[in-house]
Amino acid sequence: MTDTAVDIRSVRKVFNAGSAHPVTALDGVSLNILDNEFFTLLGPSGCGKTTLLRLIAGFEQASEGEILLFGQRIERLSPHERPVNTVFQQYALFPHMTVFDNVAFGLEMLGKSKSEISSRVGQMLELVKMPEFASRKPAQLSGGQQQRIALARALAPHPKVLLLDEPLSALDLKLRHAMRSELKTLQRETGVTFIFVTHDQEEALTMSDRIAVMSNGLVQQVGSPTEIYELPVNRFVADFIGRSNFLEGQIAGMSGSKVEVEVAGSRLELETSDRHSVGERVTLVLRPEKIALKAQLNGGINGKILDTMYLGTDTSYTVKLEAGPELEVRDQNGLMGSARFKVGDAVSLDIAPNAARVIQG
Repeated sequence: MTDTAVDIRSVRKVFNAGSAHPVTALDGVSLNILDNEFFTLLGPSGCGKTTLLRLIAGFEQASEGEILLFGQRIERLSPHERPVNTVFQQYALFPHMTVFDNVAFGLEMLGKSKSEISSRVGQMLELVKMPEFASRKPAQLSGGQQQRIALARALAPHPKVLLLDEPLSALDLKLRHAMRSELKTLQRETGVTFIFVTHDQEEALTMSDRIAVMSNGLVQQVGSPTEIYELPVNRFVADFIGRSNFLEGQIAGMSGSKVEVEVAGSRLELETSDRHSVGERVTLVLRPEKIALKAQLNGGINGKILDTMYLGTDTSYTVKLEAGPELEVRDQNGLMGSARFKVGDAVSLDIAPNAARVIQG
C-alpha cells in the first residue's frame, strides 16, 4: 500500500479575518497526496492553489484544519523544519554565486561536510544534465538552464516533497514543452513527491499522476488526467479542461447503464455510470473530437456548417443545430489533407453511446 505524503484535512484560509472585508481563499479543502506522486493543483487565478502550496511550505498558517506530512502535523513547524522545498516562478538563484555554490547552498545551511556537499552537488548537476556548467554564474545561463539549476538546488537537501509554483510560466512555448518531459522524468528518477501548481491544463494533463481541479477555494474534482478529461463531475471541470460543447436535455428513459435523453429535437441513447431519474434535467458534455459528422439524415440531430477552420491534421467546424445551439466539431482530414464539408453543407451529428458525458443540471 502506498504511503500518504501529504494529508490535508478540512483546511480553511481566510485573509483579513475579523475585518469588514474578509477573503476566503480556501474553504474546507481535503486532499490525500501519495508518496512518490506527481500531483497537480490546477485552476484559474484566484482559485486558492498557490495559497494551499504556501500552507504546505509553512509560508502561511491555516485558519482551520490540519496538514500532515508523512503522518506528522506541521502547524508548529517553521518552513526550514519541514521536509519540503519550493521552486518558485522566479528561480531566485543567487547572481553572485556560481552554479555549484547555488546548488550547494542548502547543504551548507544543513552543516554538511565539504566532501558530502561536493558529492551531492555533482550528483544533482548530473541529474539535471548540467555538470559542465558548475563554474558559471546564473547570468550566463538560459532560462531553461536556470530552471534546471533551481530544481537541482531544491532537490539537493533530499526533501521528501517538492513544491513547484508555476515554474514553467517564464519560459517560451517550445522550452515549456521540453521541460514538461524533463520534470516528469526527474520526479520518477528521484522518487520525490512533486506538488505542482499551474493554471495550464495541458501541463497538468501531460505530467500528472493525479490532478485536483480547484475553483473559488474548493476542490471540484480529483482524478487521473484521463478521469478529469473523460469524466468531468460538473460543468466547471468540463469547461475548464479542454474544449467542450454543452447541450441541455431531459432523461426520457432508463435501461441498465444506459439512459435515453431528449436533446436538440431528437433522442440519444447514452451510457452513464451515474444515477439519474426519468424527467431529470441534464447537461450533455460533448468534446469536439467525440462527434462525427455525416451528410444530413432524417430524424437525427441536424444542422448546417457555419464556418470551417483548417488545423492541419483536423478541421474545426462550427455547426448550427436546427433545434439547438452552435457546436464545435473536430473532424480528421482525409489523406490529401482536404476537409470533408464546406460552409453551408447540411449535416447530421453521429454521437456514439459513450461519446457524451451526462451530468446533472
